[in-house]
Amino acid sequence: MEYDNIVIHPTYFPSIAHFVAMLKADNVFLEVEDNFVKQTFRNRTYIYGANGKQTLNIPVIYSQKNRQQYKDVKIFNEEKWQSNHWKSLLSAYRTSPFFEYYEDELQPLFTKKANFILDHNLKCFEVISECLQVDVNISKTSTFEKNPEDKADFRFLVNAKQEQSHDFEPYTQVFSNKHGFINNLSILDVLFNEGPNTLNYLESQTIKPQ
Repeated sequence: MEYDNIVIHPTYFPSIAHFVAMLKADNVFLEVEDNFVKQTFRNRTYIYGANGKQTLNIPVIYSQKNRQQYKDVKIFNEEKWQSNHWKSLLSAYRTSPFFEYYEDELQPLFTKKANFILDHNLKCFEVISECLQVDVNISKTSTFEKNPEDKADFRFLVNAKQEQSHDFEPYTQVFSNKHGFINNLSILDVLFNEGPNTLNYLESQTIKPQ
């Protein structure tokens, strides 16, 4: 199914579901006018480590008491999260077929300091788009619409607590002989395992709005 317009959250190294939805749309509107909510893919992503599904979480400076807009939330850089995430990726994927192929493009995201979570997520998306050699027609929302009339709404994909059941086709993962196929991980998982075939894989999958 193809869409004229969709609205979706920019997330930290988006899930496969996120990318499938974006590639099905002529125009992608990134939701930047919403309030920040904890325990979502706004500041986390899932990879496949030696012990199975592993969470990479970016620490943020955020108080539940005062509502903050997503675009105003700062990263808590006192924690060495960037080097920890990079070590986790090395541990999980250095034996994957294509890790070395993309390593130089991705590493600056784990060394250059980032101040705001939204800005960092947008940068991650930009770098991944370059790795995929895909040009997604992106705009940012200018107001928050609870029920957008002219856009298919994929913002539900941001919710990490609700495991969405997406049955994507299996591909070979580094530790699949240990734990089997783990569905809908970060785009990094399919990129490191499928390399230049990633775009073909994503385009062959389907997803529907809620």
